[in-house]
Amino acid sequence: MANNNSTNNNGKMSREEAGRLGGKATSKNHDKEFYQEIGQKGGESTSDSHGKAFYQEIGQKGGQSTSNSHDKEFYQEIGSEGGKARSNSDGMSREEAGRKGGQARSKNND
Repeated sequence: MANNNSTNNNGKMSREEAGRLGGKATSKNHDKEFYQEIGQKGGESTSDSHGKAFYQEIGQKGGQSTSNSHDKEFYQEIGSEGGKARSNSDGMSREEAGRKGGQARSKNND
């Protein structure tokens, strides 16, 4: 009999299936706020246990992965959408946004 990932060779539920069922049950018992809270806690915990190099590495990997799976048109589209969103925002000029970003960056590098 073939293993279909729902049971192991002993006829017991696989970890994969148990996890899927557990996640499904959890989602029935909790709302969006619950997931936001545990996500926040997880992010804070990760931040406490990893340094700047960790975030640089995962950012690099994510950027490379995105670059490998998207073409020039994708980047043109998201750039255009970002520009539209920026022009519809609080009215801050690009120069002011750049100045504020530079200040924040220099504070983070101190």
